[in-house]
Amino acid sequence: MLELIKTIDPDLPLLIAGPTASGKSGLALAIAEHQGGTIINADALQVFACWQLLSARPDAADLARAPHLLYGHVACDAPYSTGHWLREVTPLLTTTRPIIVGGTGLNFTALTEGLADIPQTPPHIRDAANHTALDDMLAALDAGTRSRIDTQNPARIRRAWEVLTHTGRQISDWQDDTPPPILPMAKATGLVLDSPKEWLNDRIARRFDQMLDQGALEEVRAQRHNWDPQRPSAKAIGAPELMAHLEGQLTLSEARERAIIASRQYAKRQRTWFRARMGDWRRIDAPALG
Repeated sequence: MLELIKTIDPDLPLLIAGPTASGKSGLALAIAEHQGGTIINADALQVFACWQLLSARPDAADLARAPHLLYGHVACDAPYSTGHWLREVTPLLTTTRPIIVGGTGLNFTALTEGLADIPQTPPHIRDAANHTALDDMLAALDAGTRSRIDTQNPARIRRAWEVLTHTGRQISDWQDDTPPPILPMAKATGLVLDSPKEWLNDRIARRFDQMLDQGALEEVRAQRHNWDPQRPSAKAIGAPELMAHLEGQLTLSEARERAIIASRQYAKRQRTWFRARMGDWRRIDAPALG
């Protein structure tokens, strides 16, 4: 890892993307310790205060080794989107050598390519989405929008439908009006962690077991009184599955297996996004990092 760090320009902002469980947080921490810098979260779930374990948020020992920002600062029942993140991260780019790390590809794309200024969806539209079939939402979108979103991801379909219903414009039209990026790649270094499927699948399973051993079930139990599956925080992998166990719908073994499968499927979507949208970023062999 030290040889890799020597090849990274310490004067440029650094962006580190990678699939879940690939070791990107450890790499960011090592770089911060050897080159200096402030680690800034770009993961959509690590912002929520309720998910220390399930989101694999840096623990107290890691936080003591280098400055960290945008971790665990959002209430579990609060709305949060890429737009929220972009507004929060923008003033932080003036901090000491930002090292932005996460697995949410849309955050990186918004930062380096720009984000459409789409009006916020009002509550009544979100309520309407709750009563609309996913197939009907998808059918309402035009071909251009369907080609741009992950049609296997219900959240992306729902978001596109909500934008169309609220504004009368396809989300692809809004995207075409995207303003200039806040941090173009010409002014930063981008790293993407590559990992073989089998290697990553094993790490995902072992990490989830470690989460369970450390108290992930109790972390989910603490949210049981106020659980809403439609909230952004409820998308944390493992949370719906463990909640189903607490509700008596699944055994713990079944919940564990479903969460691991969901995590592996998410990792596959992440790798697809990184290949499609970050083709000019430097590829790093994750297993070689140790």
